[in-house]
Amino acid sequence: MAEDSDLERTEPASGRRLEQAREEGNVPRSRELGSLLVLMAGVASLWVLGGWVYQRMLLVTRAGLSLEPAQVRDPAAMIAALDSQFTDALTTLLPLFLVLVLASMAAPVAVGGFNVSTKALSFQASRLNPISGLTRLFSLQGLSELVKALLKAALLGWIGFSVMKSRGEQSLHLMLMAVEPGLSEFAEMLLMATVTLVSGLALIALFDVPFQLWQYYSKLKMTKDELKQEFKQQEGDPQIKARIRQRQREMARRRMMQEVPKADVVVTNPTHYAVAIRYDGASMKAPRVVAKGADLVAQQIREIARANQVPLLEAPPLARALYRYTEIGDDVPSALYTAVAEVMAWVFTLRHATAHGVTPPPEPTHLPVPPRLDPANAAAGPR
Repeated sequence: MAEDSDLERTEPASGRRLEQAREEGNVPRSRELGSLLVLMAGVASLWVLGGWVYQRMLLVTRAGLSLEPAQVRDPAAMIAALDSQFTDALTTLLPLFLVLVLASMAAPVAVGGFNVSTKALSFQASRLNPISGLTRLFSLQGLSELVKALLKAALLGWIGFSVMKSRGEQSLHLMLMAVEPGLSEFAEMLLMATVTLVSGLALIALFDVPFQLWQYYSKLKMTKDELKQEFKQQEGDPQIKARIRQRQREMARRRMMQEVPKADVVVTNPTHYAVAIRYDGASMKAPRVVAKGADLVAQQIREIARANQVPLLEAPPLARALYRYTEIGDDVPSALYTAVAEVMAWVFTLRHATAHGVTPPPEPTHLPVPPRLDPANAAAGPR
């Protein structure tokens, strides 16, 4: 049962899945909304520019129905007149055409947003497969589109029939009217019919847009296994990431161990912690922690220090404080300057004694480590 549930597309599409769909040109679209916006733009344009368009087209119509004797006798003059009338008609209707083009371009953006994809234009042989076409035709989506088309045709047909029935006698009277009042009456009838059709399309689009969005996101739903695979691809396989982190820690540890032979002293706990300190007055403002570790790492630091004759100093409070409040590469905290200064003075004295064969100095004890910096102290807190 668990395997069956993993194969069911019950999970919403992830952000990556939606992004891939947009890259392929797959975005939600509503044809009904596109038709509605185009018709609304046309009605609004006629509402605003109707008077101007009417006057211009009236002049064009009059010029077309008037023939000069010279035009009848001279074909060139007739062609020139027709060309002039065509240009006037085109310039008159051009603003309406531009508005309709912009509306048709804005319709897809209204649902799916602005998207540019060249993959949608690429050739796909499956689109030419008649079997695939028949499969889509008789699919659930094809059936829904058929039902929607029939309902749309029925609604718009009923609206058109109602308009024609209410304006039937008025339409017949247009043939008996003069040109100017006839055109005015026809424009009014056309505008009212268009407004009625727009109302019907608005009702259809009101149901179609949510349906298209639901259908789009339903198709992009994912199974639980797909979500897991996508997460692994984006975030990386947890096992691989764990191995990478382990390798990074190993590499960082090797680099750290390479700095231990260069240290001036290693402060120990004596067994739990080990912190290697180095100081170069020419390049450092204060002594610097070059390596630190606990337990097994601390043991490795001590072994490397002994092999390279780096002094070891047992100072538990100082070792605990340095391990807790410093990172590799950090300077010693200012609150520990005095304690570390005593350690460095002991190191320099020890080097001098070793070089001249004299008695080595005693190891410093009771180093001035503030109790608040010692993690072993109950009152210890951050710096």
